[in-house]
Amino acid sequence: MANRTKLKIFNDPIYGFITIPSERIFKIIAHPFFQRLRRISQMGLSYLVYPGAHHTRFHHALGGLHLMQKAIEILRFKGVPISEEEEEALHIAILLHDIGHGPFSHAMEHSIVEGVSHERISLLFMEELNAEFNQSLTLAIEIFKGSYHRKFMNQLVSSQLDMDRLDYLKRDSFYTGVPEGNINSERIITMLHVADNHLVIEEKGIYSVEKFLVARRLMYWQVYLHKTGVAAEQLLIRVLKRAKELMSAGVDLPCSPALTYFLKNKIVLEDFNSATLKIFSKLDDYDIISAMKLWVDQEDFVLRNLCEMILNRDLLKVKLKKKPIDKKRIQKHIQAVQKKYKLSAEEAEYFVFSGDITNVAYSSGTDKIQILHKNGKTSDVAIASDQLNLKALSVPVIKYFICYPKTKH
Repeated sequence: MANRTKLKIFNDPIYGFITIPSERIFKIIAHPFFQRLRRISQMGLSYLVYPGAHHTRFHHALGGLHLMQKAIEILRFKGVPISEEEEEALHIAILLHDIGHGPFSHAMEHSIVEGVSHERISLLFMEELNAEFNQSLTLAIEIFKGSYHRKFMNQLVSSQLDMDRLDYLKRDSFYTGVPEGNINSERIITMLHVADNHLVIEEKGIYSVEKFLVARRLMYWQVYLHKTGVAAEQLLIRVLKRAKELMSAGVDLPCSPALTYFLKNKIVLEDFNSATLKIFSKLDDYDIISAMKLWVDQEDFVLRNLCEMILNRDLLKVKLKKKPIDKKRIQKHIQAVQKKYKLSAEEAEYFVFSGDITNVAYSSGTDKIQILHKNGKTSDVAIASDQLNLKALSVPVIKYFICYPKTKH
């Protein structure tokens, strides 16, 4: 890039200075679609449990870019040919891998849009940016989709040991103050190699991978699947569901034009055209918080109370069990809420519900983490590891929860 006159750097609390590698990438970062990520928290409502967890998806995307730069450097050093075009495509793919996240991330996939995953919306954003940037994102999109012939490039962006996970575990551990997640991402990246077009880890890096998988499991139980965080997210899903119900019944709820659009219209994948994407790009955490602040004054008992619970952190009681929750127990709580607040069964169900959470630290399915042995052969980390716990980590652990109102004395 001969025309570059100024080095662009970001100061990151995790890695120190992050360098922006090219003018084009700087322009992508400066684009409103990407700047929106500054207004979307990385961990949804987890700050109600860990007050420090206010970092954003913008932070995380830059962290992923930094780690991708390191990974490319290491692989080239080990003789893996990566062209300049592929290098930039990898940078762009990791930078934009989460651009499709809506406000409060996963809660939105269940309420604002009907079953449209954030990965799908990320792809739509990338295609829109590709048109704006003169088709210069075509290779990045191929890598992101996994259709590029060099499989390991997609694995750097999306696999069980990708730059995304290496950044968010370390970053979320830092901002929550939960030290169990503090993995050594630099060490893992130094051990990366490519064999038979697949991403592998050199044998001497096996303990770092084990620590990474254990850290992932602990972070899921302590942070991502923390029962209070799960309850808060479930409440948010119900806030939006109730708002949709009321709007379709003709109630005029005050909120931003972008949020109004998604609450009034049932948006499925087929509807997600360029115009819809533009409206979606105007949605962020602030729309939701502002709406809830207005909705606490609404007449509707359900909506008002759900919003108050989140805003004042006066959440439902959550119990975790190893077995599915008994239907009779749920019914008992529903009837108690009906009686106490004079609600219908449908209304009471907004405050009493059950569900399950699953934790799989390592999936031994198709996309395994491969260890490269000194003799040139590769094997699945769960087999190569002398630790029995890795096999245990690949068994899904399911816990069941029930939420219901606390009894006030």
